[in-house]
Formats: sequence, C-alpha cells, structure tokens
Amino acid sequence: MAQELILKVTGMDCDGCVKAVTRAATGAGTAPISVDLKSGEMRLPADADVAAISKAVTRAGFGIAD
Repeated sequence: MAQELILKVTGMDCDGCVKAVTRAATGAGTAPISVDLKSGEMRLPADADVAAISKAVTRAGFGIAD
C-alpha cells in the first residue's frame, strides 16, 4: 500500500508559489509532506483528500496535471 500520494502541480515558478501551494493544501485539511519547485511534485500522506486539495490548489491559481 502506498505511503504517500504525489500530485503534479503546474504554474509554480518561485518559492512564493511553493508557499502558496503548501498553504492551500494545508487549508484543505492536509499538510503536504513536501512541495518541490523543480519537479512540480507535491507529496501528500496516503489518506489525503485529493479532491479537496486539488480544488484548493486550483483556487489558489495553480493547476493539477493529470
């Protein structure tokens, strides 16, 4: 069973973006394990509510790649 989930976040180009994505995910109920600017990957606990986090990140102005 997976220990974590990985979402690909689009539109991040600075450390401020990483902080904004982290705040959005945390506000949706799950603090990310990590958000990597270079790869665009957000690592989340396996039990994270992906739909809520995706919605919050999109609302913050970023995208989630399929």
